[in-house]
Amino acid sequence: MITSLVHVVAGQHAGGRQDDSERTSTVLTIAQPSARPQVATTSPHRPLVLCAAAMAVLGVISGLGLVIDERLVMGEPVWLKPFKFAASFSLYAITLTWMIGQVQRWRRTLWWLGTVTVFGFVLPEIAAITFQAVRGVRSHFNFSTQLDEIVFAVMGGAAYLGWLLTFALGVFLLFQRRTDRSMAWAIPLGVAISLAGMSIGYLMTAPTAEQAQTLDAGIAITTIGAHSVGGLDGGAGAPVTGWSTETGDLRVAHFVGLHALQALPLLAIVLRLLARRFAVLRGAATRTGLVIVAALGYAGLTGLLVWQAQRGQPLTRPDQLTLSVAGALVAAVAICAAGVTALTARRARNG
Repeated sequence: MITSLVHVVAGQHAGGRQDDSERTSTVLTIAQPSARPQVATTSPHRPLVLCAAAMAVLGVISGLGLVIDERLVMGEPVWLKPFKFAASFSLYAITLTWMIGQVQRWRRTLWWLGTVTVFGFVLPEIAAITFQAVRGVRSHFNFSTQLDEIVFAVMGGAAYLGWLLTFALGVFLLFQRRTDRSMAWAIPLGVAISLAGMSIGYLMTAPTAEQAQTLDAGIAITTIGAHSVGGLDGGAGAPVTGWSTETGDLRVAHFVGLHALQALPLLAIVLRLLARRFAVLRGAATRTGLVIVAALGYAGLTGLLVWQAQRGQPLTRPDQLTLSVAGALVAAVAICAAGVTALTARRARNG
């Protein structure tokens, strides 16, 4: 297009005069900056995309298993755990794909970290869980046979590696240049709370008081660790999640903490969309402050759920103290959110 424009101008001023050359040079100077800037893009992370698709397929298979397979493990359908983990890992892979696709720096490093996450964390973990489901035995905390010990060790090693890989991904994602400040805060805060949620899983692997006494007596046991507090695993549970309705259950806080990885970036996206309709959200400082307040509240909720479970209370039956702390947390988040909105609006009015 630039070349054609030059020829047209040159043709209109044939004769080779000095002023014609100057006009041609002027056209080049003006036309060059008008070219559309090239924006660097990153193709989807194929291993993570394929992993998410495979988890979706496994979720469908596990869902069918829930319908046609009547076997139970610890009072739960044998295919419930593969179903839940497949759904969670699919969401995890999709989230990492999106995050890695947003980066401008260290793309190759993040690509390899994502690939190792698939083959070192997700696939070994879900393979072990599915293998035990096919066998009709418990996957977690199972020391019944040497094979069960090996399978649980594989799961534990994959979980540790998954924590380290997620931490490394979070560090590299932290130092990315972003035009949206609220997202620049949402991603690292989401990763940090998600890592805390992962860490709650390690609380479940420690022997319970009864198991510790049995081990101290030199008696071999088939189960070491539990997700229930104040009772035995395998009691009455909520539909789909299976969370205990009789005792404290660490899986509740584990689940909530893990999914901060999706919740906080999603909040940043929603706030940006709402800013088109609500003037109070158009300031980047307002949206950033609200994301930070939400992250603090989310972290507080995760901690509250751990505390509730450790005291042996099911999620569905909190005592007065738990309700009071929850109410105080909600009030603190609401007050801080209102304060951020009012303060940033006032600063905007003052220029």
